[in-house]
Amino acid sequence: MEDSGEPLDPQPPHPGDHRIRDGDFVVLKREDVFKAVQVQRRKKVTFEKQWFYLDNIIGHSYGTTFEVTNGGSLQPKKKKEEPTSETKEAGTDNRNIIDDGKSQKLTQDDIKALKDKGIKGEEIVQQLIENSTTFRDKTEFAQDKYIKKKKKKYEAIITVVKPSTRILSIMYYAREPGKINHMRYDTLAQMLTLGNVRAGNKMIVMETCAGLVLGAMMERMGGFGSIIQLYPGGGPVRAATACFGFPKSFLSGLYEFPLNKVDSLLNGTFSVEMLASEPKDSASVEESNGTLEEKQTSEQDNEDSVAEGPESHHPPEQETMEIVSQDPEYKEPKERGNKKDYIQEKQRRQEEQRKRHLEAAALLSERNADGLIVASRFHPTPLLLSLLDFVAPSRPFVVYCQYKEPLLECYTKLRERGGVINLRLSETWLRNYQVLPDRSHPKLLMSGGGGYLLSGFTVAMDNFKADPSLKSNASTLESNKTEEPAAKKRKCPESDS
Repeated sequence: MEDSGEPLDPQPPHPGDHRIRDGDFVVLKREDVFKAVQVQRRKKVTFEKQWFYLDNIIGHSYGTTFEVTNGGSLQPKKKKEEPTSETKEAGTDNRNIIDDGKSQKLTQDDIKALKDKGIKGEEIVQQLIENSTTFRDKTEFAQDKYIKKKKKKYEAIITVVKPSTRILSIMYYAREPGKINHMRYDTLAQMLTLGNVRAGNKMIVMETCAGLVLGAMMERMGGFGSIIQLYPGGGPVRAATACFGFPKSFLSGLYEFPLNKVDSLLNGTFSVEMLASEPKDSASVEESNGTLEEKQTSEQDNEDSVAEGPESHHPPEQETMEIVSQDPEYKEPKERGNKKDYIQEKQRRQEEQRKRHLEAAALLSERNADGLIVASRFHPTPLLLSLLDFVAPSRPFVVYCQYKEPLLECYTKLRERGGVINLRLSETWLRNYQVLPDRSHPKLLMSGGGGYLLSGFTVAMDNFKADPSLKSNASTLESNKTEEPAAKKRKCPESDS
């Protein structure tokens, strides 16, 4: 397919769609382990007990597989033809194989000597196979399992993939589910579907999932439409949103508004003066994000050794990840220049943030949002009852909670309040399957739960309350149902005569 300068698609082309560039956010993949990093030259990255530099991946396409060589350099791995099954020698069963630790002739010192010589992991695996006395007696399935296990241990092969909602949600859920309120990736997909998130919508989101739900919505909308994020505290947390690597055009439709000002906006008492003290706190949080994220990164690197321990304690889709700073332009105070320039820059950011808050307040005051998504650690009932006033009629809303009891209470309150239909409380059930020739079956380990969803649609209820004739008409209809029509009474005697 030929690339043209003017694409037919109205969406502006992402400059890094196919090639990796310096400064892009990528996801490193090794087997079922993931790690999100930002590409920077001469930056040392540690992943799965291997350290390397990402300089050589710049300019290559996403999905390219690299091999770690001496000196921490990454080189593209060449594809080699695998031997056909006809050339393999395999036994009929494994009953006579005894695991006494004497079947391997190579010792740990021999393997270490091979590594010191610079021999690649693929050759080390081949020598392990040749020096195993029981390899040829194993069945074909057991041989494949043995080779896969040794490759994972000795071959340093890494695939660089483009960040997406699926990859990042799997990464967070497997490694640090507490940061996303234990929201499973299939539950997130259900939220996007039930919330009718699409391009051109005007969406409201209140989430405390490190920005993962926000990033998923931005990816689904493709830079078209607007998103108003309500945040608690001093400022929004968007660590996971930064991992998506969205272009600046996507951020033009993203607005933020403090959650503690929602009541004043509903009551009509909101004013510009109420935001006078807000930017000071928000700016301090925004400026400290770099330091906070660096601390999280160091803690994450310390935990990598624990996460890469015995695999029996982790699900198959485990991962490691690196939290990146959500402000790439953040600089240390020494690099900012003198104090006067720093104060001017701080004031400029405060003024921009105040303008964005006012724009978000204007959008909310229109009360015509196309959807509402709530996924926070707070109780959903007060949040939903107040935020539903900003949603237009006949629009969907979705509420996520790790537990079902708060959603049951929220369900009861909504039924009492009215103004909603098609209320549904659901839980998705997920089971992973191993799909291999002659041995496809459900995996032994599966997720115990991925949270609960409460969804429904808003309806206009003011007309029914204001017009008493509607109630009288309803009562007339009920009385007509109980009585038999007069036409039937007349027909009975006529038929008898």
